[in-house]
Amino acid sequence: MGLVMDIQELDHLKSLDSKAAAKRLGNFGPALQSAYLQALGPRRAADVLAEMPETSLPALYAESPRELSVIWQASLNYPNESVGKLLERAAAVFSPDAFVADVVTGLRETIKRALITYIFVTDAERKLVGVVTFRELLYAAPAQQLSDIMLRNPYALRPEIPLVEAMREVVRRHFPVYPVCDANGVLLGQVRGQVLFEAQAIEISAQAGQLVGVEKEERLSTPWMRSFLSRHPWLQINLLTAFIAGAVVSFFEGTVDKIALLAVFLPILAGQSGNTGCQALAVTLRGLTLGELSSKDIPKLLRKEALLGLLNGATVGVIAAGGMYFYASSQNHPAAIKLACITWISMIGSCVLSGLAGASVPLTLKKLGADPATASSIFLTTATDVASMGIFLGLATMWLI
Repeated sequence: MGLVMDIQELDHLKSLDSKAAAKRLGNFGPALQSAYLQALGPRRAADVLAEMPETSLPALYAESPRELSVIWQASLNYPNESVGKLLERAAAVFSPDAFVADVVTGLRETIKRALITYIFVTDAERKLVGVVTFRELLYAAPAQQLSDIMLRNPYALRPEIPLVEAMREVVRRHFPVYPVCDANGVLLGQVRGQVLFEAQAIEISAQAGQLVGVEKEERLSTPWMRSFLSRHPWLQINLLTAFIAGAVVSFFEGTVDKIALLAVFLPILAGQSGNTGCQALAVTLRGLTLGELSSKDIPKLLRKEALLGLLNGATVGVIAAGGMYFYASSQNHPAAIKLACITWISMIGSCVLSGLAGASVPLTLKKLGADPATASSIFLTTATDVASMGIFLGLATMWLI
């Protein structure tokens, strides 16, 4: 294949998770590794680099453009899901005293190798002092200097800030490219607005899998053994929590034996309360992901979910109670009306508790320092099952046994 990238090979690398892609790149020389990493984009390149053997990195950096190798080395030290993981080199960097004619001449070659949106202006210490758009460059006189036409003190991102915080900052600006500077104002590179939004979209889309214990990096091409090892521990936890729900039912075994029709409505209550909890969970996770939920908003969130649980439980409970009444009457059960009331009250109680649990589980995980999206639904399912079955069978035992 020489030093020419194979398009099919590139597509294959894109389909692999980071560990598998790093292993695959080990089959190529440093020059091809660099070419493929550049083609993968900044985010994927940073993730793959983190999985490559440290002994192979010096040769890779030596075969890469100097500024890019500096960015890649720095990316290994930035936190996960931070702006630094999306950093790419700024190809158009000039000094304030550069003449417009010279900048245009220099850009003629640069634009053949890179997509240029802004010209970044830096001083002798490479501190960002201004930004020039192509429109200003087009209308400027050839003898003018960049200091005459640049936008001074431009907005810049810091590499260590989380993507969520960056999204909150840039969502009102809608710039196509953002310069990235360190604490001293030194230009490190740039991040494209499109890449920021894509990264956040990927993060949100990964939550569906994390809710049930699927790691964020897993893809269709992930080896089955790795998928098994990452998923199985959560299934063991799920089994343990299922035993807890089973223990609640076994505690009321005598009640179920005497009133067998209660068993018919257990999955109805569990399913309805589970859906209520999942709705609250989804809203809470979205708020945490987008940075909309602060500590002062938690009481308001809990009150809202409790109220929604009350309203939804009361309205859905009417239909469930009607179903219980007709079913009990068809079985000639003498306590059909009481069973209907128990069903209605149980639906309200379980939906209220499930709504509170849906909001509380991710908040609790975050407070404990864990990822709030990781396997939240496993803990939520246990809470909703225990609440719905416990209330339903407990009321039936108190009123009818």
